[in-house]
Amino acid sequence: MGTLKPKENSLDYDNTKIGVNLNGTSKLVRGSFMMMVSYLVFRAGGYVYRVLMSRMLGPDGYGLLGLTIPFQGIFQILSAGGLPPAIAKYVAQHHALGEDDMARQVVFTSLKLMVFLGITFSLVMFFSADWIANSIFHKPGAALPLQAVSLITPFSVIVGAFRGAFQGLYKMEYIVATRAVEQIFMITSAVVLVAIGFYAAGAVIGTGFGFMASAGSAVIIFRKYMWKYFPEPDPENKLSFREELGLVRKLLAFSIPVIITALSEMAIYDISTFVIGVYMAAKYVGYYTVADPVARLPLVISLAVATAVLPGASEASSLKDKRLLKNYIIQSYRYVILMVLPICVGIAIFSNPVLSILFGSNYVYGADALKILVIGMTFYTLFMVSASISQGIGHPRLPMIILIGGTVINLVLNLIMVPLYGILGAAIATTAAAFLIMVAIVWKTFKITEVKPPYLSFAKITFASVIMALPLIFIPKTEIGFVMALIIAPVVYLFAFTFLGGFEMRDVRMLRRIERRLGPLAGIFEKLVNFIEKNTKE
Repeated sequence: MGTLKPKENSLDYDNTKIGVNLNGTSKLVRGSFMMMVSYLVFRAGGYVYRVLMSRMLGPDGYGLLGLTIPFQGIFQILSAGGLPPAIAKYVAQHHALGEDDMARQVVFTSLKLMVFLGITFSLVMFFSADWIANSIFHKPGAALPLQAVSLITPFSVIVGAFRGAFQGLYKMEYIVATRAVEQIFMITSAVVLVAIGFYAAGAVIGTGFGFMASAGSAVIIFRKYMWKYFPEPDPENKLSFREELGLVRKLLAFSIPVIITALSEMAIYDISTFVIGVYMAAKYVGYYTVADPVARLPLVISLAVATAVLPGASEASSLKDKRLLKNYIIQSYRYVILMVLPICVGIAIFSNPVLSILFGSNYVYGADALKILVIGMTFYTLFMVSASISQGIGHPRLPMIILIGGTVINLVLNLIMVPLYGILGAAIATTAAAFLIMVAIVWKTFKITEVKPPYLSFAKITFASVIMALPLIFIPKTEIGFVMALIIAPVVYLFAFTFLGGFEMRDVRMLRRIERRLGPLAGIFEKLVNFIEKNTKE
């Protein structure tokens, strides 16, 4: 494969190493923030879409849509071939070395491969939809929505390729822009198509329109703002067909573990939906697929912590600084449990009004499944943090292996439990699988790092959550009662955790930093921090 000479000062536009380092740090902080914005845009849009579709379609129609959503994800992953992260990695690498010709080659070689895969899997989905709907799910009404999935994959891979290029050059704002376009067109198109009578298929076609618009915006952004970073290659540096095949093999070697991990992660969530679809009526899929996204709400917190801890653990491991690594690990687990556990307890207690407020009274039949499923997501949040830590310390295959094992366990348990207990059995199976993969990776992570788990801190958080739950049990499980709980629960939890000695001085110092940025609210927040500090020991 051809090699290129690095350009002078290609690491940055500054001519000094100091300038390079400062700019690199700035890009990292800004990029992390923009990726979090991108994720929140994606999540918020997804919840708006689900709430609107559930209310417009009803349990039966939303159940048919619920059966297609996992297929959307599966075929998008397969069509993308796990290449967007590979594009980001190699674009960043070649650009840093001044090999802009090779960076361009990575993008366009990946794009060609992804378009081929996208069209191929689109055709597979289109022609297999009728068989899946009738022979597997025994629901003829699912055939058209499943066929509509084939509209999504060719455009989603284009978006994925360009987002990988944007990420590789730390242009995260362009990822946010394409996500915003995708969400706006998806929601608007789906609402219009369902309203005029396209039913569940209209919701899926609306998603396709969202990706079409997002793909168009990605191409426009790339041509207008990114083209200068990917100049036309010199004829002497143009890769031959054999060399391009070598590049394809290199990209796939990186991306195949990404595909396996992504599919296994999806399976932890979506196997239950498939099994319910096989054994039960469509409306029960609808009940389950409104409980599932609510149960996943705490994952937003764990994702934020996991994103932050990976580079931190990597740095501490590279420096062989065991004290720093211990601090990263313990605080990551502690902060996740501190925030996630009370939220999950609250959702479990008020599952009926939560579903009623979000999706309507027709979906309260999913409340019992939500009570159990949200516990499983508590376990899965710890798995996510552990996975990031293990990747950061140089064990990237560990989460993949455990996820594959968890997927098999989840499938077996669902096949046993769903015929016996319905959607409640699906929730139990998923929660049990999440618990097992959490135990496996947490145990392995602590063993590898030789860090002792902070059992006392975990116990204080658990006890404070139990204390918080006691008054909530006696509040009426109505929409008004839920509003009352939102006011009472944080106060009870905060006081309980404070008096149990759960806060540490490092927490106080962090709260002081937040206090300085609150402007007019700083005075009220200061009183709260003073109260916590008085009851905190060094």
